[in-house]
Amino acid sequence: MKWISPGGLILKQPHDYRLDLTESCLPPERRRYGRLVDVQRAGEGGREFQRVSDELRARIADGTYPLRTLLPSQRDLATELDVSRDTVQKVLRELVAEGLIESRQGSGSRVVRVPVTQPASRTAGGLRGGRTLGPLLAEAFAEPEVTLDVFTLTAESLDAHLKVQAERIAGRDIAPRSIALRLMLPSEDLPVPYPRAKGNPDDNRVVDRLQVITKRSTDSVRRLLRTLKDQGYVPSVSVEVRQAPLTPAFKLYLLNGTQALLAPYQVIERPVRLDSGEVVLALDVLGFGAPFTYHVKNLDQDAPETLFVDSWQTWFDSVWNQVAVAQPK
Repeated sequence: MKWISPGGLILKQPHDYRLDLTESCLPPERRRYGRLVDVQRAGEGGREFQRVSDELRARIADGTYPLRTLLPSQRDLATELDVSRDTVQKVLRELVAEGLIESRQGSGSRVVRVPVTQPASRTAGGLRGGRTLGPLLAEAFAEPEVTLDVFTLTAESLDAHLKVQAERIAGRDIAPRSIALRLMLPSEDLPVPYPRAKGNPDDNRVVDRLQVITKRSTDSVRRLLRTLKDQGYVPSVSVEVRQAPLTPAFKLYLLNGTQALLAPYQVIERPVRLDSGEVVLALDVLGFGAPFTYHVKNLDQDAPETLFVDSWQTWFDSVWNQVAVAQPK
């Protein structure tokens, strides 16, 4: 068994030890940039604690973080969930006390028990509301040929979920023969309504921060999938990233040509901490963990579910081929 170190090196390790990709394939500077602020006073801390607690429990329950795998680092969770590291630490201590995870100094937190939850509907061909991305990607990656067409504001969510699937591949839980990703993002020079400093349209610092996050996450996705191929885990891997002059009002995932996942972005107000340490009130979107409207094709070509998947695949292909251009490197 091998694992990928934070520096991207492949090292041998005991056969029963899983690959930890939590910090892998990330440039050293990736965490220098500011994160959204978790306001810890006047009752806000309790709400943020509960939000993070509910989110991590849901991810453990739905398979985003499978049994025996490592959670992302405290720093990564704080950045991704837009809270302070102190809030993450408190939530992890609670999960340890409940026996869901175990934490070891220098080794991170590992899932040791999955809570019992009501399973989502598995009826083939129908509308599946409220499904989250983690288990759906897990199903897609269990197939021998994996294709992903993604349209999103940034690649942060995709990056986080792909790390989980990469660990499953390196642990020999799944063995896809090929992975093909087409990732479509908004153009860098596109004026976007979010994220923006509220009440000050001339303040571009929040937008600049978005560009940093976008580049960081797309670079991480590229390195992650390239490493799987270079180390022999997946024989065939292709990654294409293009930009389109469209502001995403939703995130779209098309999986293996048979499934369509659609989740609208919710515009919210939140404080954003810039790299300088200054806090700016911004209009931003809430996307990570949002439930998807989920359709699966069936044998009836005229069925609403099949038409839904085909129409969104046609939309993606048309934008990809006609107006999207390669992302500058």
